[in-house]
Amino acid sequence: MLALALVAVISALPSDLTAVGIVVSPRPESSVAILRAGGRSRVVGLGDSAFGGKVALITPVSVVLELDDGRRELRLAAGTVPPPAAAAATTAHDAASSEDRDAPASREMERQAVERRLGEEIPRILAETTILPVTNGAQTVGVALTRVPEGSLLTEAGLRAGDVLTHVNDVAIDGLPTLIALWPRLQGASTLRAQVLRDGRPVSLTVTLR
Repeated sequence: MLALALVAVISALPSDLTAVGIVVSPRPESSVAILRAGGRSRVVGLGDSAFGGKVALITPVSVVLELDDGRRELRLAAGTVPPPAAAAATTAHDAASSEDRDAPASREMERQAVERRLGEEIPRILAETTILPVTNGAQTVGVALTRVPEGSLLTEAGLRAGDVLTHVNDVAIDGLPTLIALWPRLQGASTLRAQVLRDGRPVSLTVTLR
């Protein structure tokens, strides 16, 4: 009985586990989701293990985890669905003020503070950030940030509404799934570099974590 109880405790999901973001790709194996529990966030794909379960299915509104005793569906947390892109695109071209253009392209941030704020701000960032793919013929060459939440880590890192994000740490951004899938690789990085097009000209943004 004690052994069974221990197994049950180990395999149980955290009571506060929620899905705070989902990106569904035409190819199911490329779909990703952001799960959060206990102040920690994880980016997961199909087959990944997280928080005591294994990702069996990702839909536009939920994530299904496989457990030892069956399956559990995590519905996308209320308030985290991004608003329609068309409604947000109206302010895309008005963002680059003279102050924005003169802002330093290199910044330093405390890693602990960034990790803490990410845990707090992910729901807001997902809800208030709107992106649109930028294509050259049939090829996606970046994503346009048509809406960015002011006062968030994104704006403090130097990103502005209207920017077209083309590369992060030398990885070409060909869509939101690629951008989110980069997250596990960036967690241990000491330097984050973003290449954007701003008002048609290239701008490099660098954040050093100390």
